[in-house]
Amino acid sequence: MWQTSVITHPLSLLLLLFPAVQLDGDDTSLPEFDFDEDFIDILEDFYGTGATSEPTKERFEEKSMVTPLDKFIVPTGYCDYEIKYKNVHQKKLGCVNEHYFFQEKYEDIKQMCHYSFVRCKNGIRKCHRSKKLMHVMYCKLIRGIRLPECYYQDFGMFGLAFITCKWQDDIGELIPFSIDGVLETR
Repeated sequence: MWQTSVITHPLSLLLLLFPAVQLDGDDTSLPEFDFDEDFIDILEDFYGTGATSEPTKERFEEKSMVTPLDKFIVPTGYCDYEIKYKNVHQKKLGCVNEHYFFQEKYEDIKQMCHYSFVRCKNGIRKCHRSKKLMHVMYCKLIRGIRLPECYYQDFGMFGLAFITCKWQDDIGELIPFSIDGVLETR
């Protein structure tokens, strides 16, 4: 009988062999670390489950806007540089399959949030389409899995842009959230 209990319940036997551990919360033997807030943000971004923070004007400008270029000449490796510099990625530094950068004024993009709804690329009717033609840089992943080994092909586009907008509580306004696509005009 004793042998059967030991074989079928080895964890119980191990717990009996070790002295009881008291956890009173006063253990000061562990070192305390004082991490920089930026470092903590990077860790949360890396190990997080995705964007859970509220949308902000600053975040949209940081991730989705670039300084206007010559509209028809795009330097080689432009998207590679901008995506790495702006830290655009999926969770755990995964490469994004595609990304758009506006080369327009923020006020012009924000105005689109007040236009009527149209269908997005995926068929859901939650996008807003620009009324004027806009310059957009389109970056298409050509190889890579994780940053910094993500490489993109650059495409300068000129057409009607589609964006999604979200409400920003602290300022009480609709603001641009993401770029869904561009309908090029020929």
